[in-house]
Amino acid sequence: MSVHREDKKITVNSILEMKVAGEKISMLTAYDYTMATLLDAAGVDMILVGDSAANVMAGYDTTLPITLNEMIYHATAVVRAAKRAMVVVDLPFGSYQGNPFEALTSSIRILKESGAHAVKIEGGVEIRESIERIVNAGIPVIGHLGLTPQSVHAFGGYGLRAKSVHEAHKLTSDAQVLQDAGCFAIVLEKIPAKLAGEVTDKLRIPTIGIGAGGQCDGQVLVGQDMLGMNKGFRPKFLRQYLNLAEQIEGAVQQYVKDVKSGGFPSQEEQY
Repeated sequence: MSVHREDKKITVNSILEMKVAGEKISMLTAYDYTMATLLDAAGVDMILVGDSAANVMAGYDTTLPITLNEMIYHATAVVRAAKRAMVVVDLPFGSYQGNPFEALTSSIRILKESGAHAVKIEGGVEIRESIERIVNAGIPVIGHLGLTPQSVHAFGGYGLRAKSVHEAHKLTSDAQVLQDAGCFAIVLEKIPAKLAGEVTDKLRIPTIGIGAGGQCDGQVLVGQDMLGMNKGFRPKFLRQYLNLAEQIEGAVQQYVKDVKSGGFPSQEEQY
């Protein structure tokens, strides 16, 4: 049973109440008005304007190239569409690592210029001061631990994180640090499900998993991946609910055939 009315805007308090009530939190990514409109109407709780826009929308191999200005552009479109869902925006690489003041300035720009409701930031104890500064300015923050894609070169790839005892201990400690610093939720990406469950049980704030098992308080996927629009990406954790790539290709092929044969437009489709 939902603890939140379907016609009421999702807020930080809503997310925290879901954790207490044991209601799972749904999150998907979107980067444009059309997709965000559909996700919002379908009842998703949170829309993440992820820096994965660098991959999904621009075709880059990593999330590193996308800029703060580009993130604000995508976020502005999503915010226009979201009537109920909470909109969270990634702080992109290079917009917060310099110092806490830079992190705060970037977060202020995102909320002020896009109208988004919260920001998400990657990292643990090393960014504690930045999180505290952002939160103290009245900006809600979601943390992100485990596989943090902005650190792909340091990790040497996108493999499973926190497999070793040392790394698992650090992740558990970092999660507590993020909670104490004021984060209202934490994304756990591509870590063992058992560890994710242990962290979830220890925290009073929700965890949102991606490749982190079913014990997390919520789940997030990239919208285009979940809808099967990316034929080349099939990790173990991804459940495809549609095969839009095949359906879109088929529709376009039929359109091309109809145009070339003169079958489109028909008499009924003309003025």
